[in-house]
Amino acid sequence: MRVIDGMHRLLAAKLRGQEMIEVELFDGTSEEAFLRAVEVNVSHGLPLSLADRRAAANRIIASHPQMSDRAIARAAGLGAKAVAAIRRRTADVVPQLRARIGRDGKSRPLNSVDGRLRAAELIAERPQASLREVARFAGISPATVSDVRKRLESGLAPVVEPARAPETPADAPAATADTGDRRVEPGKSQLQADPSAALEKLLRDPSLRHKEGGRQLLRLLQQQNAVVTRAGEDLMEAVPSHCGTLVLDLARYYAGTWMDFAKQLDERVRMENRRGAGE
Repeated sequence: MRVIDGMHRLLAAKLRGQEMIEVELFDGTSEEAFLRAVEVNVSHGLPLSLADRRAAANRIIASHPQMSDRAIARAAGLGAKAVAAIRRRTADVVPQLRARIGRDGKSRPLNSVDGRLRAAELIAERPQASLREVARFAGISPATVSDVRKRLESGLAPVVEPARAPETPADAPAATADTGDRRVEPGKSQLQADPSAALEKLLRDPSLRHKEGGRQLLRLLQQQNAVVTRAGEDLMEAVPSHCGTLVLDLARYYAGTWMDFAKQLDERVRMENRRGAGE
């Protein structure tokens, strides 16, 4: 009978002299109760701090190692990359599994090679089978099955070969860079492992929050962060086959628009740095 959500509501009821309060009973282990408490407190009430969310993700990884990075990220209110970084740091004490369960409840292998090979065998044996049917037996997503089928139809191997980095001649000159006093180094990502942390920093910046243009930019960035956090195979599965080309074109168009914005901003940062170095 431990309260996992609603401590303040319970205290308010006691202060009002109530003897009864309506509750929702949760039957589960202490680990499951903690996961539920984190999920509900991320979505409402007093927001958890970044340190609290990181600590919660660390504990969830230890108690639910079978959950995917994106599933834990959604529960703890972090980015999937931040959860992946925490998981890497705890690799010595947390069991490493061959498959993880995503937010949709489906189990997917960490190494898709085996799943792709199984899918290729099933496609050869049952060419009329649907993508979802093959995906269910192979343990991969329908989008991955579709890619395997297209590769087989093109005469390619079902497994994508990793790209090899071009070899650099021994006598090639080393790359050089301007080592002037830069406040921000253009072209180098400042996000590290967690874009949500960078977004939080921007959200606290009054120079952005107190201007209409700045607030519009923050809203756009928040929307993009939500897409990145929730992106993955579950979004691809939501796209009907007859809409695939149109969604693909829109994704490429919007990505190109952000790239143009990034190039213009990169050029502005370089000019400001050059002016700052000359002062």
